[in-house]
Amino acid sequence: MMGGRGFRLPTGKGGLVLLVIVVVASYYGVDLTGLISGGAPVSQQTSRSISPNEDEAAKFTSVILGTTEESWGQQFQKMGRAYQEPKLVMYRGATRTGCGTGQSVMGPFYCPADSTVYIDLSFYDEMKQKLGAEGDFAQGYVIAHEVGHHVQKLLGIEPKVRQLQQNASQTEVNRLSVRLELQADCFAGVWGNAMQKEGVLDTGDLQEALNAAQAIGDDRLQQQSQGRVVPDSFTHGTSEQRYSWFKRGFDSGDPAQCNTFGNTL
Repeated sequence: MMGGRGFRLPTGKGGLVLLVIVVVASYYGVDLTGLISGGAPVSQQTSRSISPNEDEAAKFTSVILGTTEESWGQQFQKMGRAYQEPKLVMYRGATRTGCGTGQSVMGPFYCPADSTVYIDLSFYDEMKQKLGAEGDFAQGYVIAHEVGHHVQKLLGIEPKVRQLQQNASQTEVNRLSVRLELQADCFAGVWGNAMQKEGVLDTGDLQEALNAAQAIGDDRLQQQSQGRVVPDSFTHGTSEQRYSWFKRGFDSGDPAQCNTFGNTL
């Protein structure tokens, strides 16, 4: 396992993913067809080999994506709708996206223009080394958070927020962004609830995810990087808020409880 303990990956699951390893400047990829259980298309441009860690990361991410597809498929069925799965691109250094050039310094992100989750191959190592967020479930939480943004797009939430941001002040743009991000955290918690019901979580897995949510709070990151905190510049929420909204989704398992726009944060 990626984290070496805890969260047991469900067997027989695999997302319909597009795995592309991109080398900076050359934009060359690797054939990872053998890693994909769903038969999705894969970019094949060079014979460059991948490391064992990259191979493991690709397999892990494919399985996590598969679990989100299953859990959100069930949620959308309850709504009387069909869930449309996002695509996934794993890359190294930089890659072209429907939202511009994606770079590793951006961390994992979702691009609504091409309905794709992008994850740099160094992401998992950085979570452990820089953020102290260890464990498979913590890493799964971050993937589920990005899938949460895809869910927001499908439900029409993301485009409405972007429209509101167009004529808003920067402070209001940031506040709307925080609510969007915290809702994605809550949606990630809904996925976590499904994993708990499947019996794949061990003692301590939930705390790993909660620790990860806290580690990437705006207040903590700003304090670490610049030695001070500027609340009006927050775009993702405080550590406490991210912790709270993920746990709200995890405890309820109900997307309807994730209305960050109609509740006090």
